Amino acid sequence: MTDPGASVPIASAADHQLAVSLAEEAGHLLLDLREELAGADPSTLKREGDRRSHELLMARLAESAPDDGVLSEEGRDSAERLSRPRVWIIDPLDGTREFSEPPRSDWAVHVALVAEGHPIAGAVGLPARGVTLSTLHPSPTPPAPEGPPRVIVSRSRPPRVALDIADALGAELVEMGSAGAKVGAVVTGGADVYPHAGGQYEWDSCAPVAAAEAAGLHCSRIDGAPLAYNRPDPWLPDLLVCHPTIVDAVLAVTRR
Repeated sequence: MTDPGASVPIASAADHQLAVSLAEEAGHLLLDLREELAGADPSTLKREGDRRSHELLMARLAESAPDDGVLSEEGRDSAERLSRPRVWIIDPLDGTREFSEPPRSDWAVHVALVAEGHPIAGAVGLPARGVTLSTLHPSPTPPAPEGPPRVIVSRSRPPRVALDIADALGAELVEMGSAGAKVGAVVTGGADVYPHAGGQYEWDSCAPVAAAEAAGLHCSRIDGAPLAYNRPDPWLPDLLVCHPTIVDAVLAVTRR
């Protein structure tokens, strides 16, 4: 959800393609790493996955978009990015715990390009599922829920707001791992609502929001306020992604 009065810059075809290429290349690297380190301690998989994917993405962006800024979960942040008109926001491995527990597939690679606070191109690679959600080839808007809506929650710590939505709408809870996988489930029609209120950073949601908006889904803060990216403080504590046909009912709960 963006400010309806704001003019959002348009990404080029090359920008959309670059986001996809980066997410898929990093995804292949991570799949190969799982095989290379089969049987290794989970902490080793987490550390090497984060490091190698980050290094690959940073190298590719330095080659392909040297004039753009970068904000990465695994990199050292700098205020210098705030002076750049375009900034790539990346999460080299979203869902490190899930990645470190083969054969789990609910982890992702996030690559997004932001201009004037809004993601204008992006890709969410779900390598273990052989799927890439992107603005290059937007997914069709999934069908409206016909029965009880399905609400995505974390396996270990479902937020209170998700339980409130489930109670108010008679919804079913669906457990899943990484943020990218959760938003991906809404994009592909495996769920209808992803509410998050437990704290995130911009790299957790930027690429998923790009893919979700391209698919015609509602994306906003948990209270319906517009999302804004590439801010001085990348902390973005809450998020709502849901099917447009039920957004009013969901916001009636989350705005309480």
